[in-house]
Amino acid sequence: MDLDTVREVVLARERADLAQVGPGSAVLAGGTFLFSEPHDHLDRLVDITTLGWTPLVERGDGLEIAATCTLAELAGAGPGRELGSAVLRPEWPGTALFAQGCRALLASHKIWRTATVGGNVCLSLPAGAVLGALVALDATVVIWPRGGGERRILLRDFVTGAGENVLAAGAVVRSFLVPTSSLLARTSFRKIALAPLGRSGAVVMGRRTADDRCAITVTAATVRPVVLDFDTVPGDADVAAAVAEIEPELWFDDPHGAPDWRAHVTGLLATEVAAELREAA
Repeated sequence: MDLDTVREVVLARERADLAQVGPGSAVLAGGTFLFSEPHDHLDRLVDITTLGWTPLVERGDGLEIAATCTLAELAGAGPGRELGSAVLRPEWPGTALFAQGCRALLASHKIWRTATVGGNVCLSLPAGAVLGALVALDATVVIWPRGGGERRILLRDFVTGAGENVLAAGAVVRSFLVPTSSLLARTSFRKIALAPLGRSGAVVMGRRTADDRCAITVTAATVRPVVLDFDTVPGDADVAAAVAEIEPELWFDDPHGAPDWRAHVTGLLATEVAAELREAA
């Protein structure tokens, strides 16, 4: 869709160019949502894809994923595969959630090659499965505030509601940091939708670390990702009790699933995820 109110597109080359992000402007990363519907309040776009951020970078404490990393790049980042300057280690089974999260989205491969990880997270939609996958891997989001400096928060605390997050005006998401413990973790993934190619009604992802601590993350069914933490691998009764304690107002209601249905199927999927994690060596 043409955005006929936009009068300027800024190609950001350095961080100083991001100062132009403010009232009447928007960050352009992939644009698959931005160009999908009218945004009459906008007169400037600031393109951050021209900053040249490397999609994936191995760090001493884990993996850094640039906000401009595309879904195609993330989905192709399986254990042992080379992507740019990063080679994902074969002993990082946790990266399996990357492709699984991307496949949970209702999107064509054309969208995959354009849409970005940062865009999916910043939209903060309940069906943001890439957002859910990174939350399931206990990622931290790196934010560049408008006035300079850097802010880091757990991604599980970033989204506050459907389409809502803590990103302040003028701030830009730089990257996401996935810790080594999560990359080494065993994971499990389940998804359900009302139609074979429909938007996800519930997505449940589990993570079991080397010390047997577990986390089960619920997304799509809730207005924001919900993480259920366990000191050890939970049994069916523990999972059912934890799902039952999710606050009623967090269950999402739209044409893709009623809240009571979402709560019910989430319980079933979470039980399957926990069972698979119990079987993981």
